Parts: sequence; C-alpha cells; structure tokens
Amino acid sequence: RFMPPHSNGNLSMAYFQDFVLEGFGVGLETQALLFAVFLALYMVTVLGNILMIIVITLDARLHSPMYFFLKNLSFVDLCYSSVIAPNALANFFSSSKVITFAGCAMQFSFLSLLGTTEAFLLGVMAYDRFMAICNPLRYPITMCQSACTRLVLGAYCGGCFNSVVQTSFTFHLSFCSSNRINHFFCDVPPLLQIACGNTAINKLLMFGICGFMIVGLAFVILISYGYIIATILRMQSGAGRRKIFSTCGSHMTVVTLFFGTLFVMYAQPGAIESMEQGKVVSVFYTLVIPMLNPLIYSLRNKDVKEAVQRLGQKHMTM
Repeated sequence: RFMPPHSNGNLSMAYFQDFVLEGFGVGLETQALLFAVFLALYMVTVLGNILMIIVITLDARLHSPMYFFLKNLSFVDLCYSSVIAPNALANFFSSSKVITFAGCAMQFSFLSLLGTTEAFLLGVMAYDRFMAICNPLRYPITMCQSACTRLVLGAYCGGCFNSVVQTSFTFHLSFCSSNRINHFFCDVPPLLQIACGNTAINKLLMFGICGFMIVGLAFVILISYGYIIATILRMQSGAGRRKIFSTCGSHMTVVTLFFGTLFVMYAQPGAIESMEQGKVVSVFYTLVIPMLNPLIYSLRNKDVKEAVQRLGQKHMTM
C-alpha cells in the first residue's frame, strides 16, 4: 500500500499505483555497459540451462537421480534469471523505470519461491551424493523415481512456504516515505527501506527464516560431505576417487557460491542498510550463478561432456 504525504506531513488516503526501480543510478555510458553485461549473462544462462535440460532429457545414460536433480536445478536457474533479467534490461534505457504494485509483488514472490527452491535442491543433491557414495547398496531403493519426485516436490513446497510468508508480510506494509526502490528488482531489503511503520517483524522474519534455512541446509550439506570425504579416503581405486571428487567438487563449488551470496544478502545484520553492496551481490545470485551452474557441471563432469558430444554428433548426421 502506498500513501503519499501531504505537504503538512499528514498522510493522505490516496494510494500510489506504481513503484520506481532506480537501478544502479549511473551515467548513460555505464548504463550501456551494464546492459551489455546483463544481456550477455542472461543469454549464456538461457542457452546453458536449456542445453543442460535437453541433454539430460534425451540421453538415456543420464536418466539417474543425480541428473534428474540437476535438470530441475537448471529449470529453476532458467526461471530464476528470467524473473529478473528481462525487466532489468528494459529498465536500463527506460525513462520511467516503473513497475506496478502487483508486478512488484509478483516478481518478488517468484524470486523468493525459486531462490528457496534452489537452496533446497542443492541440499537434496548433497543427500543424493551421500546415499550414492556412502550407501551404494541401498541407493537404488532409497533414491527410486518416486522418492526423487517427492524430494523435488518437497523443495518446491519449501519455496512456496517461504514465498507466501515473505510476500504477504512485505506487501502488507504501507509505503508512505517514497515509492522509489533503490534496486534493480523488487526485494525485501530495499522495500523495507521505504516502508513506514514498524518493520521489526519483517526483519526478524527475513533474518530468521533465511538464516535458519541457510545455516540448516549448509549443516546438512557439510555433514553429507564429511561422510563422503571419509568414504573416499578409504577407497583403493585412484580413478574412482578422481571421478567422485570431480562430481562432488562441482556441487560444492555451486553450494559455496550460492549460499555465500545468500548469507551476505539476507542472513547477516546490516544487510538492509548496505544497498550498493546488495546490488552487486544480487547480480551474482540472480545472473552470474545461474549462468555458471551449467558450465560448472558440464566442464567438470565427464558424463555430461560425453552426452553433449553424442548429441552434437547425432545432430550432424541427421
């Protein structure tokens, strides 16, 4: 809800209908450079994640739980970037940079849904590797198709829960000080900066839910990889060790990048006040990381590289 103040300081009962996304607030040349960077990041993200989804879907050798989760991660990354990038690109050369109240709420709800789902998916992928390496005999039963589907649905349910809570609490606030958001998309920290009234509950929810989620999932992932490393060190085969380290190294790289940026943005005190830092961090987790994920998994994964080659050869012979 927007309530513009009268000149005498009293609140009017009239409501604004729009927010203004201020973006980076830089000169025209820098705007053009940022536009080119954002466009390149988004194009690579779209192409990389679509390729990953197609390869895993078409190659029967990749029809395993690990790649089922990876395909879902690519789908989430593709949607995640698409919630932010097109609107941000359009606003670089827009004179108004306007987004409606409903549009802002919708953008934030999808961002929260997809970001939380990705966090849970990374936790699920760590559990999958733990079961495959530490309990190989039970793995086919524990990680059957129905179990994998339930785990993915559980990740989406967790995302829906966080999205509903964060969106409902954030957009029930009144925005009477300004309708100008100091960011390039709708997010909790910049919205709380322009909200009037007591935002203590919103800050507590953001730090509480995000902090619990990040710390809890990071703990699960660290425990899983502790057991995985102990199992690897007991292996006699050097080739087996290298293959597992390659697969798990890709996952740990993605986990470190994603959870590190989320912690800086949402789970530390003072995150709301440092908006300029927040914009840079936001570029990483909304554009850079979704772009890097398919590259990390494909360049460090022999099975994926061979599947891409087979798909290319099949296409050339058609």
